[in-house]
Amino acid sequence: MKSLESKILNEGKVLSETVLKVDSFLNHQIDPKLMRQIGEEFAARFADAGVTKILTLESSGIAPSVMAGLTMNVPVVFARKRKSLTLINDLYSAEVHSFTKKETNEISISSEYINQNDVVLVIDDFLANGQAVLGLMDILNQAGASLAGVGIVIEKGFQDGGKMIREKGIQVESLAIIDSLAEGNVTFRKEGALK
Repeated sequence: MKSLESKILNEGKVLSETVLKVDSFLNHQIDPKLMRQIGEEFAARFADAGVTKILTLESSGIAPSVMAGLTMNVPVVFARKRKSLTLINDLYSAEVHSFTKKETNEISISSEYINQNDVVLVIDDFLANGQAVLGLMDILNQAGASLAGVGIVIEKGFQDGGKMIREKGIQVESLAIIDSLAEGNVTFRKEGALK
């Protein structure tokens, strides 16, 4: 997605060979026009998948998911990383390790919001090692729901997550795939060059 790649090049900050900071438009401050384009792109890529719900993880996955949900006319559910006084019973939960934050969180959703009749599109901001997506897939398995596919805003193609999930036969649609962050430069993968 050219507008996303342009935004990454103009506003993203390479902090290391594995860390890209995009909090000026995605992870802290949100660019609503770009999020609308991202939501429309996910809706187009999964138009024939029969999606009934979108599942994401708080908090950076919420904005692109809501825009996709708006376009697809389906509800968005987000897994919480922290326990809530109102989220205590009948939960689906999974553990997710964040390599960037160097912490493991238990993520949870209420069983009230996803069930065996749902066809769910998983959306997240980043795909690196795949732990967040695997945790969300675990929750879908617990609910007996079907997975329509996975939509990712930015994939770190030099890490194993995308390859691992694709090898499971799952449709993964990443709007920008980064091949390298070496020497402070962002190098995008050319279309059709999935490894």
